[in-house]
Amino acid sequence: MQDSYNSPSSNWYSWFNKSWIVRALETIQDFIVVSLCIGLFSVMAIQLRALFISLLPPLNFKAVTSDILFLLILVELFRLLIIYLQEQRVSIGVAVEVSIVSALREVIVRGVLETPWSQILSACAYLLVMGALLIIRVWIPPTFSGIDPERRQQKAKSQTFELANSKHSES
Repeated sequence: MQDSYNSPSSNWYSWFNKSWIVRALETIQDFIVVSLCIGLFSVMAIQLRALFISLLPPLNFKAVTSDILFLLILVELFRLLIIYLQEQRVSIGVAVEVSIVSALREVIVRGVLETPWSQILSACAYLLVMGALLIIRVWIPPTFSGIDPERRQQKAKSQTFELANSKHSES
């Protein structure tokens, strides 16, 4: 009975290496994100071409504004994908910024005067929640071992402050 547990057929789980599977899945996921980056970059190039064409006379201000804001949304999404590739996490700040710009784009493109007051009120409430989320995320402790952009900026400021103080003390 003991031999059946030690036979090669019963040790099927020995080849089942979790770390190898996780690395393989992360590689596939990175490939998908890189594919999304390439696709998004192509869409940005097409949108930029459309933006330059819309700048030709007769100038449609609403269309130009819409194209510019849409291009900014695409740039932010591209930045979100790049941060994901670098840090293996989704940046809450960038995601919230994308959603804020998207909501503002819809209000600007439709026009504030043509939009019903209930939709303007809901957009304002949505923007207040997103703004509060931007403020609250600073106090949320990072749950990853990647780069914390807020900490990096704070460290750079403190190093600049220390450098200025050391130069001031030398004088």
